[in-house]
Amino acid sequence: MNKSPLAHLCGLLALPPVLALPSLAHADFLGDSTATLQLRNFYFNRDLRDSGVAQSKREEWAQGFILNVKSGYTEGTVGFGLDLYGALGLKLDSSGARAGTGLLPNAFGDSGPDEYTDLSGALKAKISKTELKVGGFMPKSPVLLSSDARLLPPLFNGITLQSADIDNLLLDAGRFDHVNYRNSSGNHDDLLAGNYGASGDHFDYLGAAYTLSPHATLSYWRGELADVYKQNYVGAVLSHPVGDWSLGANLGYFDSSEAGGARAGDIDNGLTSVLLSASTGTHTFRVGYQDNGGDTPFPYLQDADANVANVVQILDFTRAKERSWQARYDLDFAKLGVPGLVFLTRYLKGDNFDVAGGDGKEWERDIDVTYTVQDGPLKNVSVRWRNAMVRSNASIGDLDENRLILSYTLPLK
Repeated sequence: MNKSPLAHLCGLLALPPVLALPSLAHADFLGDSTATLQLRNFYFNRDLRDSGVAQSKREEWAQGFILNVKSGYTEGTVGFGLDLYGALGLKLDSSGARAGTGLLPNAFGDSGPDEYTDLSGALKAKISKTELKVGGFMPKSPVLLSSDARLLPPLFNGITLQSADIDNLLLDAGRFDHVNYRNSSGNHDDLLAGNYGASGDHFDYLGAAYTLSPHATLSYWRGELADVYKQNYVGAVLSHPVGDWSLGANLGYFDSSEAGGARAGDIDNGLTSVLLSASTGTHTFRVGYQDNGGDTPFPYLQDADANVANVVQILDFTRAKERSWQARYDLDFAKLGVPGLVFLTRYLKGDNFDVAGGDGKEWERDIDVTYTVQDGPLKNVSVRWRNAMVRSNASIGDLDENRLILSYTLPLK
């Protein structure tokens, strides 16, 4: 008899964490292992305010379960390990008229299935501080930053090699040839380029980050989506204490062009990203600037975030020729007597891009509040409210949005 995805997940949870790992494992393989189950309850409401649109609202509610098991390494010159990953998304409320939030595998007019799953993992081998992995990944780099902004994260499948054997130098390279998108079951052969809609059959990357001091890191990365685009990145992350203040800067420049068969046509893009910060006590102030030069939009993989200053809840300000500014304020209430409560608000404005009939302009205002219970039976339960307003004369139009996310990570080992 075929089991439902929920039954499969329950079966995994019924296994003691040790038994879920290979029985021939060495003590370090088991002793250094971890296992967690994350519960994520997600309500999403987007009010589409433009008149005459076919869909006036996107509103859905869903429950996610994310199981992560990570082993240690066997002893010896070459250590071997295994990571396991299982995820289940359940529809709690939706309809064809309100579908399309990205929480579930559906679209306007089709409420889609009641559940979807992802089963994956990675085999890994390690020599000293050099690690080879084959399997599913949630990469975090300037040229591929996996987004975790919906119910379940996407998984990019392939092979990676990372080394920290040279002091202060991190080297990273890999290839991804399949992707499990954030709201789908199973792997897809084609990797899509955000802002373009064209696809390639693999994505290659390599990067190096050198730490000059505890306050300065320089990096170079290169990524290429086969037959679509290639991209070079240079960046610096800097910090400097001044009395009771800590000053910071995250600086980057991307140079992008078409690659191989140029399935998306000519690409001519150079994007400058600047994010400055100043922190003291419970307060952090940030300002950002982004200049998207060239005649085409900034390219990046679908279900990844463009790793630039002004990517926020809804907009990313990466249209062709777009310039944008950001002002942001963060407040940590811990030193004010409310540990676990954090707040941020920001305002961003973009212009200088083309729209039908004139000059493009848009802005976004965000409020983001998170509270994590510090003790008692609900300890570590987190409640997050994300509110955004967008006003734009581009295709996205005017909209208001609320997201309410309840999450809890249960340690199984």
